[in-house]
Amino acid sequence: MFKKILIANRGEIAIRILRACRELGIGAVAVFSEADRASLHVRLADEAYPIGPSPSRESYLRIDKLMDVARRADCDALHPGYGFLAENPELARACLAAGITFIGPAAEAMEQMGSKTAARQLARRAGVPTVPGVVEPIEGLEKASQLARGTGFPVLLKAVAGGGGKGMRLVTGEAELPAAWRDASSEALNAFGDPRLYIEKYLDRPRHIEIQILADQHGHIVYLGERECSVQRRHQKVIEEAPSPVVDAPLRRAMGEAAVKLARAGGYTNAGTVEFLVDAARNFYFLEVNTRLQVEHPVTEAITGLDLVKLQVRIAAGEPLPFAQEDVALRGHAIECRLYAEDPDNNFFPSPGTILARRVPSGPGIRLDDGVYPGWTVPTEYDPLLGKLIAWGADRGEALARMRRALEEYYVSGIRTNAGLFRRILADAEFARGEIHTRWLDEWLKAPAAATESGSARDPRAAAGVAGAKSEHAAGRQGSVEDAALLAAAFWHLSKNGSSSTGGSAAEKPESRWKLEGRRAQLDRAPGR
Repeated sequence: MFKKILIANRGEIAIRILRACRELGIGAVAVFSEADRASLHVRLADEAYPIGPSPSRESYLRIDKLMDVARRADCDALHPGYGFLAENPELARACLAAGITFIGPAAEAMEQMGSKTAARQLARRAGVPTVPGVVEPIEGLEKASQLARGTGFPVLLKAVAGGGGKGMRLVTGEAELPAAWRDASSEALNAFGDPRLYIEKYLDRPRHIEIQILADQHGHIVYLGERECSVQRRHQKVIEEAPSPVVDAPLRRAMGEAAVKLARAGGYTNAGTVEFLVDAARNFYFLEVNTRLQVEHPVTEAITGLDLVKLQVRIAAGEPLPFAQEDVALRGHAIECRLYAEDPDNNFFPSPGTILARRVPSGPGIRLDDGVYPGWTVPTEYDPLLGKLIAWGADRGEALARMRRALEEYYVSGIRTNAGLFRRILADAEFARGEIHTRWLDEWLKAPAAATESGSARDPRAAAGVAGAKSEHAAGRQGSVEDAALLAAAFWHLSKNGSSSTGGSAAEKPESRWKLEGRRAQLDRAPGR
């Protein structure tokens, strides 16, 4: 087993890896940019080293600086986390040259499966169904126009080295292609250092479902069920859950076996995720492979009882998988919400700033992976992800109920977050029924706003959630939760008096949202005030 691991990342994922190291008795070494000097992962690490200025291109994306720290700290392994250099084969090669174990796949497997075009070619050779389109990188706009016409609009332009929705554009007609090509290639260059694009057919209202795999160095490969990742905003996942509400045992087995077949064909080792699109007829199509740990890995951990980070470390150390496919059992249901420092009421504009106060949810089935604390300043230089809130239940209904309760308990002041948005989403009837697809959230975000302005929403609880989010933001701007509570109580008494005069039965009406907001405001009040 390793003696010391360099964690080549920051934020909540660095802390997640650090905790696994500590439980395994392995030293954890952190790196930090100037913006992250006071970050929690730096405070918790056994050792921490500066690697440069705040911009990631001068710090977290510098392989030479990471290798220098690994040598100085005498690390014998490196974990890349997700994002930054996690899917860059050059980091894996640099580790190999320095005699340091890279906790992930080999560089060759990463190149073959991490590249969307190479992975699609491999999938076709392995007999795994793929989305119609062109798998080779496109040489210029003129060729893209020709290929798009051949595929048939609408199409998706996608970055060859992409992920997380970066370098992706939906093109519904040829007139949109030049601007979409320019924007997608520019975004891909800035995000991944590679402007190349390819084209695939856009499927109408598909579900995004991914299979978690583990492969050791002894030829054993298993799949750990699926994750439903269809709730996305502009191709960026927002809510994930496991298992999927629509995947039954035969479909799970078919997708899992396809994922294992692809991993075996690519000589893959360690943890990875094979992503699929599933259409209304329950046909599945290979989309891409993420050759790293996923942001949403906790929901798989929740339903399998496995620690994926520890398993990554053990596999990298040469240990065989301690279980076989028939030993994998899925238990219950888990949901994850990605908590961001952003303002959904202001076009999701990032909300950097200093966290003044923080209250975290707890109780049965609740887990919070984050990397923040009161007094810490959310930087502007990086993705504004604060953490991930995970709820587990015996079934989907209980998981939803626990997540709703946890979101009511969650509170951060000094910055704005998207917690109020999640309260709205989880109150929506379509989401509760699992009737979602990859465009669902983008369409949903437009629909409630128009409906609320006219005085009605498609789900009354969703409208109440809008009021809750606006009340939360207003209280933050005014800096006085006491005023908000008094106003809420006053409105509630008015509404109570008004409703009682009509002779209606209280049992026929839902609990007043004003009362709920007043209760939340009292909970948010600082002690002694």
